[in-house]
Amino acid sequence: MPIRETNPEPDAQALALAALGWAVSDGARADRLLATTGLEGGELRARAAEPVVLAAVLQFIEAHEPDLIACADALGVDPALLVRARMTLEAE
Repeated sequence: MPIRETNPEPDAQALALAALGWAVSDGARADRLLATTGLEGGELRARAAEPVVLAAVLQFIEAHEPDLIACADALGVDPALLVRARMTLEAE
């Protein structure tokens, strides 16, 4: 019987950083992200690797389903992976 190969889930932090890049690639969406999170651009850049900040970015994306779907499509992942990444980061 062959062994079924499975793809491991991507690292939550790496996925969130990719989602952050996607989020700020559009000026209007980047402005909404900053307004929603209360972060300023410099602060976002300085704290981008912090789990709490990355979880907030994913929460922002998740809050608007069209963004969640578009981000997942752009990153080539299932939207559920973004949700699980947020939950993982919130637990850190």
